[in-house]
Amino acid sequence: MNKLDVFTFGETMVLFQPEQMMPLEYINQFPKGMGGAETNVAIGLTRLGHKVGWFSKLGNDPFGRCILKTVRGEGVETSTCLFTDQAPTGLIFKEQLSADHMNVYYYRKGSAASLIEPEDLNEKYISQAKILHLTGITPALSESSYNAVMKAIEIAKKHQMLIVFDPNVRLKLWSKEKAKQVLTEIASHADVILPGLDEGELMTGFTKPEEVAAALMGDQDKTIIIKLGSKGAYLHTKNEQAYIEGFPVQQVVDPVGAGDGFAAGIISGILRKDPWPLIVKRANAIGAIVVGMRGDYEGLPTFEAVEQFMKPTNEAKDVIR
Repeated sequence: MNKLDVFTFGETMVLFQPEQMMPLEYINQFPKGMGGAETNVAIGLTRLGHKVGWFSKLGNDPFGRCILKTVRGEGVETSTCLFTDQAPTGLIFKEQLSADHMNVYYYRKGSAASLIEPEDLNEKYISQAKILHLTGITPALSESSYNAVMKAIEIAKKHQMLIVFDPNVRLKLWSKEKAKQVLTEIASHADVILPGLDEGELMTGFTKPEEVAAALMGDQDKTIIIKLGSKGAYLHTKNEQAYIEGFPVQQVVDPVGAGDGFAAGIISGILRKDPWPLIVKRANAIGAIVVGMRGDYEGLPTFEAVEQFMKPTNEAKDVIR
């Protein structure tokens, strides 16, 4: 196979998201989809024109097969994925009560992905990539998954790969204390860190973007980009600090997946060797596009669609997805 631009791994679950806005106990029909931070990023990058490999351990069940077919159908390389009979594929339910009120329910404890082990990682395959993308979700699944993340970091360092880390805190999976400890450890190895402001506060104890970024950088040469929602993002490198404005959103339909789209935009810009302000601006645009559509990955745009979206209003025409 050709070399990869990016390698990522973690859990993707079958997603049930009803179309009606009402409590789940009154819902009788649940359309089936898919949700997972790492596959969102992988699919986002594929649509932006890059070659991505994704690994996971899936239940040997209809849901696991559905996920693999869907991810592979989006153009993501999945040849190292494994199936297991020891545990089922995880499930996720979304409950939307209003345009800005959504609850998420996970059924993932003891899932197939929690059985990921360091020995499952294929070093030869991973080392083809230029960038390793990690989230803070995978190490929270189990001790063996945490060990696999540390093994992936070891492989990336050995082969001089860039490490991009999105903390993506899920406090339903572990305590704040444990999350802070592990996420800070992983961040110390990362070259690019993409926290939300609340995640940065959890990791550093600071509340202002400038302070969070400085604390995460320490005395190392890193790039810190703090997501600020509709306000955009704060960029902090060794030589550059700037607030990059976001894009106006007419209506937030589904906020889930916007951060993953943002991460895909950042990684794409790095691969394209664009200047940092443009990289962050494009990532902001992708986030704004994603929140306007239902689903975790469905709204992720092509590169051409993002460029069209970023044009001034009087120049923009139909966005091609």
